[in-house]
Amino acid sequence: MRTALLILLLFIGNAVFSAPAKTDELLDKLDIELNRKGEYDSLKEQRLKQLKAKLGRSRGNPMLSFTLCSQVYEEYKSYKYDSAYVYAHKLLQLSQKLNNVGLEYTSKVKVGFILLSSGMFKEAFDNLSGIDASKLSDTMRYEYYRLMMRANFDLANYDNDNQYSPVYVEQANKYIDSAIAISQPGSYNNLYLIGYKKLKQGDLKAAEADFLTLLNTKKLTEHQNAIVASTLGNIYLTNKDRNKGIDLLVQAVTSDIQSSTKETLAIFWLAEVFYKQGDIKNAYKYIQQAMADADFYGARQRRAQISSILPIIAAEKLKYSEREKTRFLIFIVSLSILAALVIVISVMLFRQLKNLKAKEKIIEETNAELEAINLKLQEDTHIKEEYIGYFFNVISGYILKLEKLKRSVDLKLSQKRYDHIQLIVDNIQIKKEREALFHTFDHVFIKIFPNFVALFNALFKKEDQIWPKSDEVLSTDLRIFALIRLGINDTETISKILEYSEKTIYVYKMRLKAKSLFPADEFDKRIMDIKAVDNTRSGKKITENV
Repeated sequence: MRTALLILLLFIGNAVFSAPAKTDELLDKLDIELNRKGEYDSLKEQRLKQLKAKLGRSRGNPMLSFTLCSQVYEEYKSYKYDSAYVYAHKLLQLSQKLNNVGLEYTSKVKVGFILLSSGMFKEAFDNLSGIDASKLSDTMRYEYYRLMMRANFDLANYDNDNQYSPVYVEQANKYIDSAIAISQPGSYNNLYLIGYKKLKQGDLKAAEADFLTLLNTKKLTEHQNAIVASTLGNIYLTNKDRNKGIDLLVQAVTSDIQSSTKETLAIFWLAEVFYKQGDIKNAYKYIQQAMADADFYGARQRRAQISSILPIIAAEKLKYSEREKTRFLIFIVSLSILAALVIVISVMLFRQLKNLKAKEKIIEETNAELEAINLKLQEDTHIKEEYIGYFFNVISGYILKLEKLKRSVDLKLSQKRYDHIQLIVDNIQIKKEREALFHTFDHVFIKIFPNFVALFNALFKKEDQIWPKSDEVLSTDLRIFALIRLGINDTETISKILEYSEKTIYVYKMRLKAKSLFPADEFDKRIMDIKAVDNTRSGKKITENV
């Protein structure tokens, strides 16, 4: 019976993902960062508010206005397309007001970046045409060459043919060489483009070495870290080193979140990787985040790219949910069979008890010992009887819920209201089911061991005693030792049932044993000596001694 209880608790608990421990840890951290996106975006908005206030006060000084407007643009360019576009055009107007050709070309480069980020290739090339790179500062000339490189590579990828793509690739290589030539040797800009050129030429090993040098030896901004990590991650994925690739993409997505970067491909790539390896749950979660970022930024090309795969992943997620429901139904049926076997065993135990009572006169000289054995058997039988009823109630409840869920899904399918099926699935609240299970477990346990809490606390000084709060039946400490009293002694098993780490369970146990009035071994024995009470069978309360 204890085994059946353990199986049920473990099934309802979260499944253990088979990815390596480091990847699991990174994904957990990523989930935390995803929940903090609002905080990072709020900080971004505060910086923008302050810069805009300064910009508003600088209207009488066009050059200062240009500088501040450039700062606002930099905050917006990977954050929100519409706003970045507005401020890029303000820069263009200010440069014309200043009658400065170099600043005008600088502004056009910034406008071109925004247009390209939104997937507007023609408009980007039209805007960048006619720029005289010699009139740009070294920094902006680098940005211009890099932008033209990106535009040509993107257009080559978009065309993906044998006629036009090679022409664009050739142009891109010329621009990347020009950008490398004017960048400071050993700088981020220099090393990244050198590695990127090797990547485009197919020399993955050399490119990997350059990007690793950047990650390990250079102090990068969050945005730079995201760019390098995502590029290196794709190299590992190409080389079939999936774990390293995923770890680096997770690192890139985390940096994007912390820098409030919405114009990004890293999270889209991460969703694709999980989809290809069959992890539909993670794929669906991250593709939704990718779409949210693309919608927020206003990237038309990115939205189209994500929209091409989002329905496929959503459909797979629905199939995944159906498979999980089928597995759960099979488990319930198996549990029912197990419960039936327990009933048969219980009947056999009752018959044995009857035979023992018939021979009681023959073994009077060992009556005291037999009485102790009989009480133990009665206690175990009572525990089994209580938990059989408990299991039937749990099983019946889940069968009714599954039946109701099946009717709802069948109805939505017949009505072709597929979007409502997702809502039904999302309304399945495993956390509440688990809490209800713990609540029922606590009540059943206290019914069998009504004096457990009092006798447990008798093992401690008054100041170290643990009493449940008004809204609790058992606290976490008490629930741990309740499971131990039922014979579940393994720390790993208890941690999975209660959803704590093994270390946490170990600390709970050791801390309480240290506070006990008795040595550890005797403390364990006294816990197991706490007796169950069968009020339904004998009509009297069994005296419990610790």
